[in-house]
Amino acid sequence: MTRTGKQYLDSLKDNRCVYIGGERVEDVTTHPAFAGIAQSFAGLYDYAANPENDMTYITEDGTVANKIYMMPKSREDLAVRREAIAKWARQTCGFAGRSPDHVASFLAGFASHPEVFARGGERYQENVQRFYKYARDNDLFVTYVIIPPQIDRSKAAHEQEEKYLPVGVYEEKQDGIVVRGSQMLGTSSAVSNYLFVSCITPLRPGDEDYAVSFVVPMDAPGLKMYARPSFAADKPSTFDYPLSTRFDESDSLLVFDDVFIPWENVFVYKNIDLCRAQFHETPAHIWGNNQAQTRFTTKLKFLLGIARKITEMNGTDRFPQVQEKLGELASLASSVEAALLASEYSCITDKNGMVRPNPRFLYGVVGMQDYLYPTVIKILRELAGGGVLQVPSSYKEMVNPETKDDIRRYIRSSNGDSEQRIQLFKLAWDVIGSEFGGRHQQYELFYNGAPFVVKGYSFRNYGYQETVELVDAFLASYGLPGKENSETSDKVEQM
Repeated sequence: MTRTGKQYLDSLKDNRCVYIGGERVEDVTTHPAFAGIAQSFAGLYDYAANPENDMTYITEDGTVANKIYMMPKSREDLAVRREAIAKWARQTCGFAGRSPDHVASFLAGFASHPEVFARGGERYQENVQRFYKYARDNDLFVTYVIIPPQIDRSKAAHEQEEKYLPVGVYEEKQDGIVVRGSQMLGTSSAVSNYLFVSCITPLRPGDEDYAVSFVVPMDAPGLKMYARPSFAADKPSTFDYPLSTRFDESDSLLVFDDVFIPWENVFVYKNIDLCRAQFHETPAHIWGNNQAQTRFTTKLKFLLGIARKITEMNGTDRFPQVQEKLGELASLASSVEAALLASEYSCITDKNGMVRPNPRFLYGVVGMQDYLYPTVIKILRELAGGGVLQVPSSYKEMVNPETKDDIRRYIRSSNGDSEQRIQLFKLAWDVIGSEFGGRHQQYELFYNGAPFVVKGYSFRNYGYQETVELVDAFLASYGLPGKENSETSDKVEQM
């Protein structure tokens, strides 16, 4: 089934433990730090629940579910799934990096290859499939924490100065395990239903207590969230900060204070090899990044649209040097979209009959994300110029009888009235200059990890054999002068 926005919001009114500003949050759906993003995600669920938007499919079990949980078995399935994800991305302009479709993609990938989890024991295979169907059929919002806290990156988990700084198994019981420690970076965790917990960073021998994978409801006793400062709570209006007020997902440090996890919610248990295999021997990582690049494509289109409208508003879009910058933005946005579509067109069917985007093209553009986004922001800054700094401090100056006439007379454009100009430039500032905008620059830079990690995905998935064969064939077409004639003479004498 698909649920409505109201059903989603009602599901958040539980006993979850979220702290911000030194105080525990009573209700994330009404707290100013979380209400905006909760309403935005509610809008996604309402959108999916509307039959006119074609966001559902018939599952393998004959149920009706949100397309974000699809297991693609053909190129056509990949396209259908991408189109549904793109519809959701357009609702948030690509600024919701951990919307419900992201981890749904990982769960589908896990469940499509249960044999990987069975290597740790038959029950783990069953657990993965059971939870996937539960999340799919109840249209749950699952997010994840898969990175240990930044304490001492030079040491393995078991080498830290205290045990259980990263989350690990503290105690094993007959009916489950007790976990203790912490994990980052819980984007959207405060407004999700379940948390998938694991470790995607490499683990070393001795780290077995930390080599786990499990799911836990957000209101589990002992689970605490410490949110970063809100970029939405103190904003005067949506007109002044249109993105901050609606799409600030919040990021949290997750603390596990002896949280009990029943065995049925455990996917991997004290197995270093399987912690990595769950991401890369199943389609989980590549389906997750297919969703991410669909979102990123939408985001770049949105930024290109802002740039285009700014130059039209300023009357500079006819200048050759401005057209050059717009053309560069268009090239960057087109490259990302082209790689996404190329990965889909040249998709690969695996041994389980599941279809994955071609990793050569998908990870190729993933490896450029740390360059692409800062470049786009830099160009947008240049095109906006000082216009983003000459706007009133608040919409109130546009309606105050004492100030509104000055604002309308002196902050305007030949291609738009005062309200249109201020609205556009406040939007641009929320992208390039606000705390929200700064967070997104940092977020996209490390979306898939440190740049060397991200480029490693491209290195491992490109397939260098074809390139080396091209070079070898060319090298074989000529040789050292005189050597060819000598070799020919030797062959004649032998005859």
